[in-house]
Amino acid sequence: MDFHRFYQTWYEQLHDLVNHLNKAPKPPTTDADDHQLTQLVNKVMFHFSEYYRVKSLAANKDVLSIFSAKWSTTLERSLHWIAGWRPTTAFHLIYTESSILFESRILDILHGLRTGDLGDLSPVQFTRVSELQCETVHQENSVTDQLSEWQQDEASELIGGTCVDLEKKIERLVKIVERADELRMRTLKAVVELLTPQQAVEFLIAAAQLHFGIHRWGLNHDRERAEK
Repeated sequence: MDFHRFYQTWYEQLHDLVNHLNKAPKPPTTDADDHQLTQLVNKVMFHFSEYYRVKSLAANKDVLSIFSAKWSTTLERSLHWIAGWRPTTAFHLIYTESSILFESRILDILHGLRTGDLGDLSPVQFTRVSELQCETVHQENSVTDQLSEWQQDEASELIGGTCVDLEKKIERLVKIVERADELRMRTLKAVVELLTPQQAVEFLIAAAQLHFGIHRWGLNHDRERAEK
């Protein structure tokens, strides 16, 4: 199966997993509820790890096709950072969801009622989110610098007509993509681990809905362009 067909199947399965997340008990009222939420989170995380496992295999086979990402819309490709989503997007999503939920339930929170959702992050959680964001920005910049260096080297050689050993250069590009994907997955895991099961479910739903929404907008945009 090529990566395009794998992605289509993977994307459909993500929809099914999100449906299960939406139906999960929130807030959990028993240990059994908590266990169910944890199991669902683990299933979604495994689904993402499988995506990056197969993507790595595809990149080693043809990394340039990973950059062209024909399974994505033109809108999605315009938002890509090294053949995928920018890891720091996870933190913007947490802050946005937390603010929206906090504002909608501010009276309950002011009266001391704990909601247990993303609008009820503890000071310790906020501190950890901030620390992770700083670490991730630093790592993002490091990978970006690697890609910039690769591009500059290739441009210089092409202009000078001295491009040799293309295979090794492509292998170097593969490593950059893999490092970017490792950062994406590591960031996702770190965020989920600092949240409660309920908060992790809410975060994963929000992340998936953002993914689905951008894909829908991109499909509509591409369709309108094709009709002109």
